[in-house]
Amino acid sequence: MNDTRHKLRRSKRNRIVAGVCGGLGEFFGISAFWFRLGFFILLLPGGAPGLLPYMVLMVIVPSE
Repeated sequence: MNDTRHKLRRSKRNRIVAGVCGGLGEFFGISAFWFRLGFFILLLPGGAPGLLPYMVLMVIVPSE
């Protein structure tokens, strides 16, 4: 059986820190830039709103 569905994985090719945004971009089929921009905007009001979800995803989502 050929499984054509994408699985959420941290990217090894499209990474800056841990590959979370690259993996999200590959999973949803959009540029990782938009996820990076979103996490950056969430970091502006004090860090925790952007850093905490990124760290959780870094731990939960397996690497490629």
